[in-house]
Amino acid sequence: MSQIHPETSCDKGYAERIIGAARDASPVAGLTHNFYRYPARFSPVFVRSVIEAFSSPGDWVIDPFVGGGTTLVEAMALGRHSLGIDISPLSSFICEAKTLVLTDQEVAAFERWRSRIPDTINIHEKSRRFERYAEAGYYRNLESPKHWRLRKAIEQSLVSVERLRLAGSATLARCVVLRSAQWALDARKQTPSISEFRERLQLLAEEMIASAIAFRDQVDSLSLNAPPQSISITRSTAGAHSDEIVQEVSPPKLIVTSPPYPGIHVLYHRWQVDGRKESPAPFWIAGKLDGAGSSYYTMGDRKYPNLRTYFEQLEASFMSVAAIAGPETIIVQTVAFSETEWQLPRYLAVMERCGLTEDRPWNISDGDGRLWRDVPNRKWHARQKPHSPGAREVVLVHRKA
Repeated sequence: MSQIHPETSCDKGYAERIIGAARDASPVAGLTHNFYRYPARFSPVFVRSVIEAFSSPGDWVIDPFVGGGTTLVEAMALGRHSLGIDISPLSSFICEAKTLVLTDQEVAAFERWRSRIPDTINIHEKSRRFERYAEAGYYRNLESPKHWRLRKAIEQSLVSVERLRLAGSATLARCVVLRSAQWALDARKQTPSISEFRERLQLLAEEMIASAIAFRDQVDSLSLNAPPQSISITRSTAGAHSDEIVQEVSPPKLIVTSPPYPGIHVLYHRWQVDGRKESPAPFWIAGKLDGAGSSYYTMGDRKYPNLRTYFEQLEASFMSVAAIAGPETIIVQTVAFSETEWQLPRYLAVMERCGLTEDRPWNISDGDGRLWRDVPNRKWHARQKPHSPGAREVVLVHRKA
């Protein structure tokens, strides 16, 4: 039977729930989690169990590699304040969309926009080319005869979004276009027709406004003195402890995150169109500017011997994480490895150099005593390493030494 380590503020029952949640194989679902299919998404079931175990309503929860915003959504739904840090501006947009608490006026404006979708997309009408993004290369691999119709439909959709005057309704509508374009373009073997894209846009608009309202109702139902806050900032985790916003909410009760994985290739910042052609279109659709390439998001080029740059960036990042943490802060992370045998010890050595002590609260008798989880349907690195152990993650728990 699993038992919690005496130093962690979590009882035996919660430890068992975390183990069960980590091993839960159900697909990502609920609240606003399916607003965008961000690569390597956290399991909401697991994140929820960790937040419930190691924090209380009104506490702050920080995710220093927030990605698709799962931590922020679950924290708000449970009455915790949350702050997400990510180097990608696409991540910040998705976090904003997922944590919207819409007003009735914003809901009404969105519904009017949704009702006009059948007339918005018309291949016989003009569209407006987004010259700033086109000239900067964000139309790359979408200029071909195969994709011009879809590109035009996306342009028409975005023009309609720009007519929305209320911030919440505009953000949600833009996210609907983003999710619909991802469905139409990313890793597709066959390009959908314009009518299929229009139907998908309508369907997702209906589903996403229902999810946004359910999320709002969940947040409104909480018995708190003040509604939970959600903040997302675009910056590197390295040095984040000196950021004024981060300092205002530090130290948090809980830090829960999933940093980039060593040696595993993940396209956080591109879609793959026409096979393996990369497209930066998601940044254009989100109204954001891209960073500097894959190494920008994965903490170092995986081609470096022994992943030298990755572990250097990891140490710089977790030095800041340790500075953000207080003596009572619990740090929970999930990590996968391309070659566990040597990468896990080196990873743990970095944590030690950052002043973080590992805890194994699970009392698991098999293996190394750590909590490992199999991640279902993880296909984002299959082309790179078909037999990679990257679909198996370890749950690491640390505290400040």
